[in-house]
Amino acid sequence: MRLHVCAVGRLRAGPERALIDDYATRFDRAGRGQGLGPLTLHEVEDRKGGGMAGEATLLDRALPRGALLCALDERGKQMSSPDFAALLAKWRDAGRGDAAFVIGGADGLDPALRGRADACLSFGRMVWPHMLARVMLAEQLYRAASILAGSPYHRA
Repeated sequence: MRLHVCAVGRLRAGPERALIDDYATRFDRAGRGQGLGPLTLHEVEDRKGGGMAGEATLLDRALPRGALLCALDERGKQMSSPDFAALLAKWRDAGRGDAAFVIGGADGLDPALRGRADACLSFGRMVWPHMLARVMLAEQLYRAASILAGSPYHRA
């Protein structure tokens, strides 16, 4: 199952970019034997100032056709890393070819896009900058692949 991170805003070179690239590389290695990957980042920018609705239109265009949609949102479900790994495995085992994780801009995700999501995931009740949310997602994807592979990376 190919994984996609579809996010508003462009990451510039810097510590967040370095972390995402590192975790994406780790995920691709760990996930390959688990039927997961590669991980692709799709970035969109709302240059016309259309707000959440404009961002949702751009995100929708970035989504692979037929992809399972998982919205990252503070109102989403909180889960443990092993539960997240099990969810990815369930999607993979159901024959889903693509899963897309969607991260909105500064104002979050458009309610209509969030409402279409197959799943809604939260990294906690606190609000995180969307650049850090990408890093956290990339790390959790790597952790999930490691859990599924039986790697000692996750210690709980």
